[in-house]
Amino acid sequence: MANALKIVSILLSYPTAELLAAASELRAAIRSDLLTGSREKAWLDALVDDLSGRDLYDAEERYVMLFDRTRTLSLHLFEHVHGESRDRGQAMVDLATMYESQGLDISAEEMPDFLPLFLEYLSTQSPEEVHNLLGQTLHILSALRARLQKRDSIYANALLVLEAIAGTTADAKAVDELLQVPEHDPDDLKALDTVWNEEAVTFGGGPGSDACGPDRLRTQLRAAKRPAPRPEAMGDL
Repeated sequence: MANALKIVSILLSYPTAELLAAASELRAAIRSDLLTGSREKAWLDALVDDLSGRDLYDAEERYVMLFDRTRTLSLHLFEHVHGESRDRGQAMVDLATMYESQGLDISAEEMPDFLPLFLEYLSTQSPEEVHNLLGQTLHILSALRARLQKRDSIYANALLVLEAIAGTTADAKAVDELLQVPEHDPDDLKALDTVWNEEAVTFGGGPGSDACGPDRLRTQLRAAKRPAPRPEAMGDL
């Protein structure tokens, strides 16, 4: 399981020349993983094949268009559940504290809720903790997978593997509420400016900031179950 989580973390990271050149090593790691089945291995192999068969610039451009310029496909978990920047900022602090308490140091440039980083952390945890925390994020992962499948994106394979590892089913209502958020054309820069126009994230303590760790993460992620925002309110998110 830890091996599979590390592999998915790598495959969901920004593509680099080193990543594309590491196809044989990734395939070997996939084959040697003892806790994923043939179906999950096939999904990961297909994603590795796709990435390694692409020109680096093409792989980079696709990644940016999907994950950096499409807010509903953001790989930052809290982007999907926090409409108020202060809440998201505190959630970031709590998550970073949880990482550090388990010996995972992150740089000031890294956002704690970035999915590849979250998976790197999970790869160091017990199977029970993996199932616990993946289960808490499953509605987000399932919504991301559904949106990627709608685009016929091979990256959906990585999310399918995470859903399989979680070993449970996401809350259908929570997933549906996330999928109700309208999507925007990543080529429409004016619309993107409007969508992303929000207060800067503030890091630091505040009322109730003493609660950290998995329980705090659970509380933060459950915010996704609030009603989906109205299209006209998107600029306030």
